[in-house]
Amino acid sequence: MIDGGEAIRKLALNLARYTGLAPLAKPFVGGIGAILMLHRVTATPEKPNSVNRHLNIAPAFLDRLIADMKGRGYTFVSLDEAIERIKLSGKGGQFATITADDAYRDNMTEALPVLEKHGAPITIYVAPGLIDGAADLWWDVVEDIVDTGSHVTLKTASGSAVIDCSTPGRKIQAIARLNAWLTLEVPEDEQGAALRELARMNGYKFGSGRTSTLMNWDELRTMAAHPLVTIGGHTVNHRNLKRLSESDARREIGDVRRILKDKLGGEPRHLAYPYGYASAVGCREVGFARDAGYISAVTTRHGVLRAEHAGFLHALPRISVNGRYQRVAHIRTMLSGVTTPLANAGKMVVTI
Repeated sequence: MIDGGEAIRKLALNLARYTGLAPLAKPFVGGIGAILMLHRVTATPEKPNSVNRHLNIAPAFLDRLIADMKGRGYTFVSLDEAIERIKLSGKGGQFATITADDAYRDNMTEALPVLEKHGAPITIYVAPGLIDGAADLWWDVVEDIVDTGSHVTLKTASGSAVIDCSTPGRKIQAIARLNAWLTLEVPEDEQGAALRELARMNGYKFGSGRTSTLMNWDELRTMAAHPLVTIGGHTVNHRNLKRLSESDARREIGDVRRILKDKLGGEPRHLAYPYGYASAVGCREVGFARDAGYISAVTTRHGVLRAEHAGFLHALPRISVNGRYQRVAHIRTMLSGVTTPLANAGKMVVTI
């Protein structure tokens, strides 16, 4: 099935590249640097044709990208140094810092050797609930449930429905329907129970899927001690903060600092908002992050960094390096800055 939105975005990237607009515009709109966002980095994904395959890039691509950026004058720095450079309006030249959400095990086994080769630091944002199993990588679980048979039974407040999963195209539609149900219709604090009931009704046994997807605490302690690695917070349970009450949202943002200090020995200074898009983080959540004492917080809004971001350190944009755009030329175009206003209704300084 063709993703129409993705096709349009790739067309825009190619037009900006082949017309010469991107390299011409970069000196004017390229900003002072960029925060790159990763999730999974593996050459051997469990499901190569997964609907979630966009979360993954190959280590070889990461290697090529870092080498290309270094060759084009980018200095790779830690997130702490990136924040200091933003405060200094980018003095010292263009810089980049790498971040990764969710603490996937392949960040350690496959991404870290690439980062060591280049001396490139990384910040890994950890949600303790995901590590302990109190919260789920629900997007993987939903896909696994759909893959178990030719149909899925869904029970909602308005009654039960049987969703056809008999073909690859129908499976994609079913996953989209279940994702919308779980993230829009089910209350955020009931998501885990609803997911388990969905699994039970459809004969899917929890723990039968991707049990080693994330790092465990011992592995995270090893990573936390690595000179290239910074551990950040990703809230306690990876919940959509906008869908929570003020007290619950504050606990998700604040308690993760205490938990990670207890588990790893250091209190995180940086936060990544789960999901990070407009319906998951706004002014309220940015204020909570600031109140909790973080020195920075990142969204998933698309954009390069500009000097003006010194006033918005708790609402920083990132450039997503993902499987949809696994070409160095595409990332070059994004780093030029021309796609920042295209993705944000004309805004050059992207916050929330």
